[in-house]
Amino acid sequence: MDLLRSPLHDRHVALGAKLAEFGGWAMPLEYAGVVGDDGQRDRGGVLAEHAAVREAVGLFDVSHLGKALVRGAGAADFVNATLTNDLRRIGPGQAQYTLCCDEDGGTVDDLIVYLRSDFEVFLIPNAANTAAVVARLRAAAPAGVEVTDLHRDYGVLAVQGPLSDEVLAALDLPTDHPYMSFTDASIGGADVTVCRTGYTGEKGYELVVPSDAAEAVWDAVLEAGRSHGIRPAGLGARDTLRTEMGYPLHGHELSAEISPVMARAVWAIGWDKPEFWGKDALTRQRAERSGPLLRGLRATGRGIPRPGMAVRAVVDGEPGDVVGEVTSGTFSPTLRQGIGLALLDRAVTDGDTVVVEVRGRHEAFDVVKPPFVQPSTKEQ
Repeated sequence: MDLLRSPLHDRHVALGAKLAEFGGWAMPLEYAGVVGDDGQRDRGGVLAEHAAVREAVGLFDVSHLGKALVRGAGAADFVNATLTNDLRRIGPGQAQYTLCCDEDGGTVDDLIVYLRSDFEVFLIPNAANTAAVVARLRAAAPAGVEVTDLHRDYGVLAVQGPLSDEVLAALDLPTDHPYMSFTDASIGGADVTVCRTGYTGEKGYELVVPSDAAEAVWDAVLEAGRSHGIRPAGLGARDTLRTEMGYPLHGHELSAEISPVMARAVWAIGWDKPEFWGKDALTRQRAERSGPLLRGLRATGRGIPRPGMAVRAVVDGEPGDVVGEVTSGTFSPTLRQGIGLALLDRAVTDGDTVVVEVRGRHEAFDVVKPPFVQPSTKEQ
């Protein structure tokens, strides 16, 4: 299968990016490094990119993310009757995390909804699930409501880190809107929607731009951030950053088999709404308190968990029965230790010690409640 390419593909190649398949797209995993004032290129890579986002500012291309528009009389009410969260909690100009579920409560996708008006709602699903989300919405849309797939029409750039305000200010872009809101602006004549959102746990923004303007905006952001230590960052750093926050990734912490209840995303469900896809099944799961729950794992030694590794209880100091499985795991560059997320039996609680089977060894982990690193997303 030929992989789709971001509108910034040539920029990534020029920057020496290591490309990898993600959601059907060829996307940068990490970059070769940054050339300093001395003319020398540093080592770059995931650790340097992760540190830049935590300490200064990083620039991600996340154009693989889906884009879809629901438009027409009653568009917002239609979306509210299908996706889990309650759009009545927000108003125009605000964004909301929500989920698209099937009738069994399985997670088709988790996505961000941008409410422009009662007449217009913009959606950003995950790359691999965009077609499924659009198809479901189209099949259910009432007369007068149109669902348009805009996946290739827009690029998305994520400016993330404590110095992201300084970078946007240098471009005369707005930075005074609150977390989970958006506003329209322009860069060099190109329209850009500035969204106060992100997936790193740091204060930051996502810039939605027409695909034909993506290269110019990318170049402008890198130039504006040069004096602030900006780095292009790939999906490798994006994964370590989101894991430190305990943020779910579809296909790992959410899937057709893993419901929002299991993933402890019940805060993103409008339980009092009269309807949404999967409501009956999710309500039943919540009431019955059945099935595993997502929890965090923090290494007490040198173990690094990886997806699919078995998690065992500790009985009298020895490994006991399997009580779950790691869904995501990595070495935390911030904490300098192994961390992970795992679906565990409900008998396992925060504060327990478990062991993970890491390459034939039993490594001890504390069961904790994420995030592993204090987030700064909501700071003004």
